[in-house]
Amino acid sequence: MVVKRKKAKSIRRTTGKGGNYRPTKSGAGMTKKGIRAYRKANPGSKLKGAVTGKVKKGSKAAKRRKSYCARSLGQLKKSSAKTRNNPNSRIRQARRRWKC
Repeated sequence: MVVKRKKAKSIRRTTGKGGNYRPTKSGAGMTKKGIRAYRKANPGSKLKGAVTGKVKKGSKAAKRRKSYCARSLGQLKKSSAKTRNNPNSRIRQARRRWKC
């Protein structure tokens, strides 16, 4: 008698968005590996990571942060009340990571 065993499923360690994205709890957004993969797939791309450190006032990084914060606030306002009020939603976590 031959007994067939089911193959063990591997544990998924992603958020459903793929391995190139950070889990919501660690601030959402893309990982450095994800950014490299995107640039490789899209030559000439200027995609950059989040501005998470301390920046000088008026620097390019500070301007990128200000721009992101303004855009993401618009996304937050357009989202549903459930998402808007949830401190653990992806948009809120990303804004926290960017220090908005």
